[in-house]
Amino acid sequence: MISDAGLMEMALDQARAALNAGEVPVGAVLALPDGRLFQAHNRTKELGRPHAHAEHLVMDSAAEALGDWRLEGSVLASTVEPCLMCGGLCVIARVARIVFGAPDPRFGAFGSVTDIAGMQNLNHYPEVTGGVMEEESARLMRSFFRSLRSARSVDQAGGDT
Repeated sequence: MISDAGLMEMALDQARAALNAGEVPVGAVLALPDGRLFQAHNRTKELGRPHAHAEHLVMDSAAEALGDWRLEGSVLASTVEPCLMCGGLCVIARVARIVFGAPDPRFGAFGSVTDIAGMQNLNHYPEVTGGVMEEESARLMRSFFRSLRSARSVDQAGGDT
């Protein structure tokens, strides 16, 4: 099995691809117990779908490849703490472990805004490890939002004509 850091390196490559595509730079990798890996990055803008988050896309690809919605024994690595939607999907799909880089103080569902792992009466509780390669993940997010704010301020000022 690939280490958490190895999975996160792959997820960071996906986050960089998202950044290059103008998407919020989140990348994810899902490792199945049999060694198969699935990789994706955010594609909400490209696909025009609110659920096209990296985590959702890798789980969907893995479920399709398995022919089963249960992803038991799998490890999900995401560059950013999964949101409530993606965290809920991890619970439903029975992902065994979640590894993430940077916390998400606006949408994070594993300790930042809420904590799915602490909710009562769920049928599954994934093991969660945060802070893996946190600084690189956070740097990509800061870079994206800094350039977005800069582009908006240029637009508001009339831009370059």
